[in-house]
Amino acid sequence: MRKLFTLLILIVLASCNTNPNQSNIQQAQGVATADNIYNIDTSQSQIIWTGREVSTSSHYGTLDFVSGNFEISNGLIVNGEFIVDMTSINNQDMEGDSKEKLEGHLKSDDFFSVESHPSAAISINSSELISDGKWNVSGNLSIKGFTHPVDFEMVRSENGWSANLVFDRSKYDVRFRSGSFFENLGDKLIYDDIELSINLTTS
Repeated sequence: MRKLFTLLILIVLASCNTNPNQSNIQQAQGVATADNIYNIDTSQSQIIWTGREVSTSSHYGTLDFVSGNFEISNGLIVNGEFIVDMTSINNQDMEGDSKEKLEGHLKSDDFFSVESHPSAAISINSSELISDGKWNVSGNLSIKGFTHPVDFEMVRSENGWSANLVFDRSKYDVRFRSGSFFENLGDKLIYDDIELSINLTTS
């Protein structure tokens, strides 16, 4: 009986993801990929972001790409660069005035200072092959004039390319309700980790 109860709890928790667009890279099956330079289709490629508060509430939405390409040589992703349009910040879990207010706040100096920093960049420096169509990738993430190393898994599947990346916003001077800059925030604290689910279509 106790085992059955535990199983039911796990099923309920697994179903509580409030972001229907969140991809699950661990479930993607990698497919063999030829050496080539791949250019992304910016009209079909997108980043899904998720931010969480200590109160367990969260917000999510999308970001668009300006451009992007990467090279595979001898079976490894050897370089690449993706430019992200920060002015395209879009919220998908709210509507009306609340949605517009949140989007404006995210674009303000409290968060990503979009007026003075309209783009961000993800670069790829090297990779290690996990299996056919799966790599551990090392690169850099640049936001608001700050650049820091990032590591993430990238997968080529039958549906395109995907990657999940988590970054610490405090490293990029995104201070609003951050425990790295302010004390005693209580239930107003917003976690520093921002989750990015990246979906790419190449042409």
